[in-house]
Amino acid sequence: MSGVDALTVLGSTGSIGSSTLDVLSRHSDRFRVFALTANTQVALLAQQCARFEPRFAVVMTDKAAQTLRALLAERKVATEVLCGLQSLIEVASAVEANTVVAAIVGAAGLEPTMAAVGAGKKVLLANKEALVMGGRLFTSAVKASGAVLLPVDSEHNAIFQCLPSGFTCLQACGVRKILLTGSGGPFRETDRAALTAVTPAQAVAHPNWSMGRKISVDSATMMNKGLEFIEACWLFDAAPKDIEVVVHPQSIIHSMVEYLDGSIVAQMGRPDMRTPIAHCLAWPQRINAAVEPLDLFALRGLDFYPPDFGRFPCLKMAMQAMSEGGSYPVALNAANEIAVDAFLDETIGYLQIAEVLASVMDVWRGGEPESLLAVKEADFEARLAAESEIDRLRR
Repeated sequence: MSGVDALTVLGSTGSIGSSTLDVLSRHSDRFRVFALTANTQVALLAQQCARFEPRFAVVMTDKAAQTLRALLAERKVATEVLCGLQSLIEVASAVEANTVVAAIVGAAGLEPTMAAVGAGKKVLLANKEALVMGGRLFTSAVKASGAVLLPVDSEHNAIFQCLPSGFTCLQACGVRKILLTGSGGPFRETDRAALTAVTPAQAVAHPNWSMGRKISVDSATMMNKGLEFIEACWLFDAAPKDIEVVVHPQSIIHSMVEYLDGSIVAQMGRPDMRTPIAHCLAWPQRINAAVEPLDLFALRGLDFYPPDFGRFPCLKMAMQAMSEGGSYPVALNAANEIAVDAFLDETIGYLQIAEVLASVMDVWRGGEPESLLAVKEADFEARLAAESEIDRLRR
């Protein structure tokens, strides 16, 4: 197997993980799968193990592990099943894998992603929360270990492609600002009064992208863009003033970089996550991602608008959290995860997501976390505060 890249895919049953495996399946001469991990979608994980025959599969509970072992035994698949967070960390840092795709959604992805970075892996980062929460700790670990960090999120991957090869810092490259695009989600033009009645089914129906439920709700509130704003600051060593959010409904231009000489360099393509995934997998080369070419002649126009912070207060809170620094982004992310879960469970309404976040952020006072433990403590405290506010709203 000389010259073949061995990969661990953290979160293989989610939309990013599944798209990654789709790309890998087309290039079996270049890649093999060392480990796959999942949370609850055991049946799909069993199918993936049968197809890619990883050495390990990791799930998070004993019950899921028992079910997965039975399914693999039926298929006569030799993959060894492991269980729990420590196993997740072990496969993320195992010497047998060169590359780790970090695609676990939310705070749950922080520790295994940090483990991959600490082990000096090539890390394909789709878990934006690792940088939103870890920030300084995460980027310091990348520098200390020599890990290669490549952004999978379509917007950050676009920025990466628009920056010069060997990029070090924005000023040295003559960058005036980064233009971070977002579609505006399904409610970009919905009357605000009508947002009160938005259902989870409506919120997860993104007009352009196929994503998981939590990320789809974040896209609807534009919190996803807020988290991406924070992530971009850390990825590209940018201050909040260096990044401008641009609403671009067609999702054709995935982001842009504006230079001092007046040039704007944009990365374009169909809204298909296999493009940035393939770019990261093969970097600095290119491989076929099985994505249909963009038909420029079929485009009817490209529109750009400033974000409406009255309609998208979550985006504004995220930008403010990055400006405040410290553990404010940790608290914001934690409160958002709790609020979105409550909305999807129909415990609170759509507009109350922002209310929960505001209640936590208005009273939050947190300095810079100096350790992973401090990050986890801030995350826990913010979750409790969000749950308390949800209880108040329900009464």
